[in-house]
Amino acid sequence: MDTAAVARFEANRDRLASLAYRLLGSAADAEDTVQDAFLRWQAADRSHVRVPEAWLTKVVANLALDRLRSAQARRERAVGDWLPEPLLDGDPMLGPADTAEQRESVTLAVLTLMERLPPVERAVYVLREAFSHSHADIAEILDISESASQQHVHRARRRVAAERRAQEVDRDAARRIVEAFVEAAASGETARLVALLTEDAVAVTDGAGLIEKVLHLDGPERVAATMRAGFKPTPAKRRLVGGSPAIHAGLVNGSPAVIAVLDDRVVGIVTLELRDGLVAAARGTAHEDRLARATEQWRRSAHGEPLIASW
Repeated sequence: MDTAAVARFEANRDRLASLAYRLLGSAADAEDTVQDAFLRWQAADRSHVRVPEAWLTKVVANLALDRLRSAQARRERAVGDWLPEPLLDGDPMLGPADTAEQRESVTLAVLTLMERLPPVERAVYVLREAFSHSHADIAEILDISESASQQHVHRARRRVAAERRAQEVDRDAARRIVEAFVEAAASGETARLVALLTEDAVAVTDGAGLIEKVLHLDGPERVAATMRAGFKPTPAKRRLVGGSPAIHAGLVNGSPAVIAVLDDRVVGIVTLELRDGLVAAARGTAHEDRLARATEQWRRSAHGEPLIASW
């Protein structure tokens, strides 16, 4: 393959990875999907490809759908047993963020909701809302009719609208929110943490790989008690992560987040979904495999002083 063909693909890599990530919720799977697309691009008769960007979009979308439909994926992503992989602010895989719809489509809340949508409906929603493709383009990409595309996006929008929508915040606001949350969680006073939560607050955690199923908790008292226990340092927890991590505030998938870092390695992330100024959902990820990309991005980016230098 000549250098021009390679350059054409590389110019599209970030966009293609962002598409695959929104469909799959996994950075590792998205990277594998884009690499598979590169191999197809390498093997293709490119003289017959009129619009390479459209051709590559079609290939990546359908490769991602094939992954979603596989028996292995259905087992791994059983409802309640799977969480999307968190990405730090600035990661190019988060993709376009010019509109509210684009930013919302990559939040952990929406990525989790996507698991309940049929694969084609999910793909139509992402192509339309996050990448602004016309229904004619989507019909061509997914080999469906334009009317089917319109019906799929209408149903998906209705499902997303029915869910709680996260409040958007900037970096400064995120730090203030996370600081208040960490102080309350570390205080040992459950009432302080309850005061920061909505009446229907929920918490979801992967259990750091120590449990097989994702843990779901409902209600401010249960969420506060779990967060308080989780933020209490113990020798066992320090042994689990290999030391005493620093606790930082940041943005993850557009939401305020608590980021635990040890020796330049991200060892835990808790994202906070806001509604009316309160925390409506806390989503915790500590499984090493789900934090590899976040660690890579952390090492490449600048970050401020930690909230807690040694937890």
